Amino acid sequence: MRSPASARRGPVRTVRYLIPLLVVAALLLGRPSPSMAQVTRADTAAVLLAAARDFQSGGRWQVAEALFQYVSERFSDTPAGPAALQALRAAPAGATSQGSRVELQVWSTLYGLWLGVAVPGALGASGSEPYGLGLLLGGPGGFLAGRALANSRPLSEGQVRAITFGGTWGTWQGFGWARVLGIGEKEVCPDPNFCYTEDAGSRTVFSSLVVGGLAGIATGTVLSRKPISAGTATTVNFGALWGTWFGVAGSILADLEGDSFLATTLLGGNAGLVAAALLDPGWNLSRDRARLISIAGVIGGLAGGGLDLLIQPDNAKVAIAIPLATSIAGLVAGAVMTRDDRAAAGSPVAGRYTATLRGAASSPPEGTFLHYTDGRLELGVPAPFPTLVPVDGPRGSGWKPGLGMTLFRAAF
Repeated sequence: MRSPASARRGPVRTVRYLIPLLVVAALLLGRPSPSMAQVTRADTAAVLLAAARDFQSGGRWQVAEALFQYVSERFSDTPAGPAALQALRAAPAGATSQGSRVELQVWSTLYGLWLGVAVPGALGASGSEPYGLGLLLGGPGGFLAGRALANSRPLSEGQVRAITFGGTWGTWQGFGWARVLGIGEKEVCPDPNFCYTEDAGSRTVFSSLVVGGLAGIATGTVLSRKPISAGTATTVNFGALWGTWFGVAGSILADLEGDSFLATTLLGGNAGLVAAALLDPGWNLSRDRARLISIAGVIGGLAGGGLDLLIQPDNAKVAIAIPLATSIAGLVAGAVMTRDDRAAAGSPVAGRYTATLRGAASSPPEGTFLHYTDGRLELGVPAPFPTLVPVDGPRGSGWKPGLGMTLFRAAF
């Protein structure tokens, strides 16, 4: 007869022997097969395409559009890439996401109001009646034009940004190159031994703003026929703005003045825009990461401005070189610190896909330096926009075209 102690040792000894066997069995059975470990790009694209079609059949076109857009851009070498692009092209009219539709209509309404003032100015209208009529027709006309464009074909957020930024950038370029080329300027010689150049009149300035803006909208509309992600649009926009800053700083360092200063600034902005557009496929930046990198550059530039205030250098070149260097350092630091944001948990698409959907739900407006909403203060890069500035002259008060920037915006 077995003692109670030996009876207790029996199960313990059995369990002790079974534990190694169970561990070995778990390792053998839990080892992934080669087919599971080697998931190809085609498999990933097929899964994303199937998910997009499920969202589309469920009536959630905004999510489906983001997935179709991503698959068509990043998996174009797989069978799912052309299928996703075909799904985008075959989308019914009015399938534009609600956020993109609102952004386009708001911008087109504001631009229509601007045209309501700029077109009479370009035509040399006198009196308040033409401008009043322009405001009455410009706002509704811009709204209807934006609505018609949004309903004409599906437009992603990136494609809408191409149109709106094209109009803003074209307005600035039209104004700048008209000044550089001396359009509308004339030489006045009141005395045979004395001549001077008279600046272009308001009609010429308004005309350059209108022509440049419309040309930019047309260019953006043509470019928007190709797939443009929100990350690409944001990267290109910030590239143009940073190129403009580098052009300004470079002009000061090179002792340029007048038309040469302005031309270098314009060329710098265009070079930044083109460079960002060409390099973006290799960078593959999400919108959130592009914004974080740009914000880091802004912080660096402002830190350089703070150093200028502390040091107070006497040399203008040193004063501009400090914020130039710190802004570049900020951009580099932002790129390094956010390099792990491209993907989450080892997924090749998680970073960018998550950023796209999160940004579609809530994002601060572009072109604003400080934006306060929902208890959060966010930083951005201010974008210039056309405006009218009241001035006092020998003939009384009047209005002249200019450029403005939104430094602070709050939503409560």
